[in-house]
Amino acid sequence: MYTSFYHLISKPFQLSPDPGFFFASSGHKRAMSYLNYGLSLGEGFIVITGEVGAGKTLLVRKLFETIGQDNIISTHLVSTHLDADDILRTISGGFGLPHESLSKAVLLNNLQMFFRQSVRQKKRVLIIVDEAQNLTAKAVEELRMLSNYQLDNQSLLQSFLIGQPEFRNTLQSPQMVQLNQRVIASYHLGPLKEEETREYIEHRLHLSGWAHDPTFTPDAFSLIHEFTGGIPRKINSLCDRILVFGMLEEKHQICVEDVDEVIQDLRQEVTHSHDPLPESHLTPPTGGSSDPLAQAFLSAFEFRLNRLEATLNALMLMTNTGNNNISTLMRSMFGTSSSNEIIDQHDQ
Repeated sequence: MYTSFYHLISKPFQLSPDPGFFFASSGHKRAMSYLNYGLSLGEGFIVITGEVGAGKTLLVRKLFETIGQDNIISTHLVSTHLDADDILRTISGGFGLPHESLSKAVLLNNLQMFFRQSVRQKKRVLIIVDEAQNLTAKAVEELRMLSNYQLDNQSLLQSFLIGQPEFRNTLQSPQMVQLNQRVIASYHLGPLKEEETREYIEHRLHLSGWAHDPTFTPDAFSLIHEFTGGIPRKINSLCDRILVFGMLEEKHQICVEDVDEVIQDLRQEVTHSHDPLPESHLTPPTGGSSDPLAQAFLSAFEFRLNRLEATLNALMLMTNTGNNNISTLMRSMFGTSSSNEIIDQHDQ
């Protein structure tokens, strides 16, 4: 393990979002400011978009770590093409409410009673939707309808919508006009700049006990930025392979030739892989090389990371049982209730 070879106390470039490794780039600082502002209002929608691996989920985790959650009851949904009824069941399950085989009327009634009870207990209810670009238009509209609920002119819940860039197109569609009127903060998280890429790498190394072994030459940092396009998760994956390479070659200085050799090895792996490259992912990398093979590699790289993202987030949520302020996702409780009185209010 390269951690022993380089005398590190932990792996600096893990893929899972860990708030302890949060790096406050200019973009992440601004996004955090928008989140704090929106959260202080306690109503409406906050929208954060960005490329896969840009650090959107990490932003939310860092926000909660910063503000604490003693007065917040939240559920974190990883959206997988949810429709209207599906999202109501998923939200109900996330808050520990009955949801199996219940009618829409009962689901809505149970949610409204839960929201009201939470507000009376001076708790704020928050719904976080990851991968929001996968929501259908009807599911997004259902979230908007839920935002109608009030108690004594006080909003009963707030929603964070976290998604990839295409979600911005969804929000600009004509049927999203009413939801857009309730978006109180929105930000698109872009890639790191070249200098920020160097600072990001050194930041994570320092947090892992780095004593400048190995060192990186300036042109090595430049090639890392060029190849990854400044996307943090791509930087993590490449740098992890670079440290493995450095250990195997017993290198204590990483130069541009070393980075290039690792990149060439990765290209060879993709070239000889039996996993076909989907046509929808064969697009030029942002700020990357114009080499078609590099483009194909980065596209496949992003595709695989995208598949890992939902799995990693779901696993972290399921194992985060120590946090008493977030209900365990999809927990089901026995009990039934029925009421149709909520339909009129919900459909306003």
